[in-house]
Amino acid sequence: MSVAASTEQSSPNARAAVNAASSLPSKSAPEADLAEARWRPVLGLPCQLTVDLPMPNFRVSDLLQLRVGSVIGTHWHASRDVPLRINGTLIGWSEFEVVGNRLAVRVTELA
Repeated sequence: MSVAASTEQSSPNARAAVNAASSLPSKSAPEADLAEARWRPVLGLPCQLTVDLPMPNFRVSDLLQLRVGSVIGTHWHASRDVPLRINGTLIGWSEFEVVGNRLAVRVTELA
């Protein structure tokens, strides 16, 4: 099972992350400008973010029994982080969180 979100445009958060990474104290100003310029062409490219909940024992018979309101039990412990992927590549780990009436994920570790 996976929860997916697609980004169609460069978000302010993505730009802020690049700016923050490029302004680390260990880099001089020209190096920081070069790092930011290197990322600028790809900031607007879409990508797919997925949060995977591995279910290794899920079978086709389980899939065929799914109905509206079905609850799928897992052996995944609520305290374990779940894999976070961008376009299928593992980039880190996250945990589920409820924000208001929406399900969200909090990044806990980057790969």
